[in-house]
Formats: sequence, structure tokens, C-alpha cells
Amino acid sequence: MASVIGFDIGGAHLKAARAIDGRIVEVLLLPCNPHYGLARLEGAIEEAVARLGAADRFAITMTAELSDAFETRAAGVAAIASAVARRVKGETLFYAGEGGFLPFAEVRPAAQAIASANWRASAELVARRLPQALFIDMGSTTTDLVPISGGRVCAVGGGDAERLANGELVYTGFSRGDPLAGVTLAPFAGRWTPPARENFATMADVRRATGDLAAEDAEPTADGRGKSVAESIARLARLAGRDAAEASPAQWRAFADFLARAQMRSIEDQIALLRSRAAVAEDAPIIGAGVGRALVARLALSEGRAYRDIAEFIDAVPEAASAAADCAPACAVALLASG
Repeated sequence: MASVIGFDIGGAHLKAARAIDGRIVEVLLLPCNPHYGLARLEGAIEEAVARLGAADRFAITMTAELSDAFETRAAGVAAIASAVARRVKGETLFYAGEGGFLPFAEVRPAAQAIASANWRASAELVARRLPQALFIDMGSTTTDLVPISGGRVCAVGGGDAERLANGELVYTGFSRGDPLAGVTLAPFAGRWTPPARENFATMADVRRATGDLAAEDAEPTADGRGKSVAESIARLARLAGRDAAEASPAQWRAFADFLARAQMRSIEDQIALLRSRAAVAEDAPIIGAGVGRALVARLALSEGRAYRDIAEFIDAVPEAASAAADCAPACAVALLASG
């Protein structure tokens, strides 16, 4: 049986998926955090290899090269590729977007194409099955928006800078990042309040307060304290310059709801930008992927579009289906490299 392991190496997590004969049979998500030292990333690769075992082929995509662990993105691509190549046995291929898969020997000259190309692998899977769609992958840190037309990926941008400028990448995610991104005033106790712009809380705190995230998630907290709803509200209260006891739970829930909606509005604005260039057919469905795809489903409803889950497009054993949808790029490179 042909066996391929796909890696999606990010700045917070390493996602890994094993495909056997073109079907995903196992998926892993491991913390890696290269900004705390490259040893964290190397350890995650070693753990993934130990848990998933040998394979005929390894297919790798990445976004961790953007980490401030590396002086430049190209240096990050080279370092990550070397870390993988030293730790796996079998054919090792690196995903370069439109350039397809490349061997390790061609990584350095193709670093710009390899950098942060994971979004395209997932979109390619969808494009093979749907002629028109808007693919949205909401991960823990970022949200990708990829138009598909005529059965082809029709993104204008390739790298992060282009994609940010063209509405195809939003630096906001389900659980990591700044809850105040794009917020200048927030409603509190009947008044518009300028927020305290400090790293007091994360989007994970917003999600716990709104009920969209369980306390058992893997994300670290901003203050190192616990992950209960009460502790999340205490952190969110700091954003309003207050203590949690100064308002009722209902008021803090309203505050969190506002921040959650503000985030979704930032994504809606990028959909409007895509529509303004006629990149998305008016009847195109939204395909949701990533840990935040339940929110993408709500977004589709508000946009008046049909919603379909990426799980429909990833052939996986039932017990791996949900994890495969959470970790779509790792599964996508594994399946694309399966031939």
C-alpha cells in the first residue's frame, strides 16, 4: 500500500496526516512554537514521525518561516526544510504552490514559492470537485479566502503580502491573536469605550466567553492563568480597563460578542473586496475548513450562500474526519502527493 505523510508546519502547531492509498487514516496536531527555539520545532517533527511511523513519501508545506525565530522568510524555509529532511526516511517533497512538489535540493531557489503556500493545497482539492466556490480556512491564527472559478484556484496573490493586499488573507483566527484588531471603540455599560491596547487577552478568551471554545483547548493564556469562562472574562475585562466584578456576566458576554462580531466583519470586508473584482460567482458556495469552520458556516448564512464542509472533499476514515477538516493543508499535501 502506498503511504504518504503530509506535514503542515506552522508557527504555533505542526499538523501531520497519514494517507494510505489516497485515504487519510490518521491526523496529529502538535505544538511546535519555533519562536521559543528551533528545538521546539525539531521535537515536534520527531514526535510526529515517531507516532505516525514510516512512509514511502513525505509531503511538506509550511507557514512557520514567518516566525520571528528566523531572520528572513527564505532562511526560515531553508531551516525548516533541513529540520524535516534530517528526521524523515523516504522521499521528501516540498509544496511550492503552482510549482507543485519539489525535492529538497530545489528548496533554496524556490523558497518564495514554498513559503506559506499551504492554503493553495487545500483549495486545489476543492477545485478538483467544484467549478465555483469561495474556500475559507479559519485556523487558529489566520483566515484564508480563496476564490475558485472554472474549477481553478483564482487567487491574485501568491505570497502573504500580496494576499493581504488583495483580500485573500486576514491575520485573524479562531483562538490566537489580538481581540482588538480593527476595534477603535467598544460598547460597555451604555458608553463607547476606547479599549486598552495591551496583550491582556486573546481570541481564545473571546471564544470561551461566547461559548464557542471549551476550556480544554491547547492555546496558552496571555497571563498564564487558567482557561475557565470566569478567568477568560477577567482577562477581557482588562481590555476595558476594568475588573470582572465591575459588570455582570451578561455584560461581559455582550462585550465578547461585540469583539467576535468585529472579527467576523473584518472577514466580511474581504469577501466584499473579492466580490468587487468579480472573483466569486454570486451563487458560489462557501467551503469551510480549519478549527473555526463552524464560524465560517455562520458567515455563509449571513452572506446568503450555501455552506459545505471541507470534510466532504477529504477522503478519510470516519474516526479521522473531523481532525482532517481541522488540519486540511496537511491532509491536502498528503493526498496531492499520493498521485
